[in-house]
Amino acid sequence: MICLVAIIGYGKGTWNQLLKLINAEEWEKVILVGKPFFTERFERFKTTLKDKNLELIKIDFENKNYDEIVRELTDQLSKLITGTEVALNLTSGTGKEHMSIISAILKTGLGIRFVDFDNGVKEV
Repeated sequence: MICLVAIIGYGKGTWNQLLKLINAEEWEKVILVGKPFFTERFERFKTTLKDKNLELIKIDFENKNYDEIVRELTDQLSKLITGTEVALNLTSGTGKEHMSIISAILKTGLGIRFVDFDNGVKEV
């Protein structure tokens, strides 16, 4: 199995798309990264995702520079992921968030498989 890593942030309808993606597969672990505002609101979905191994990483993207964000993400991801690659979804979020998560994943030495949900999980 593979871990799913995704950004939770802005984007109309992106959370529903993300929930479908999470529920469409048996992921080893689901790691959602976002600002505290979004991760705290996503907590309400934990009950519908109770059979998933869900981790929420809160990052202050607004008040930290790229180096700080990437370092923090790299540290946290390296503790949570044991495989050699991750499935990554960037449907939600902003450019700064996307660049930071891609950089952190690559710095951990992991491969990336971009995924989305379109009547099932699709590799992009």
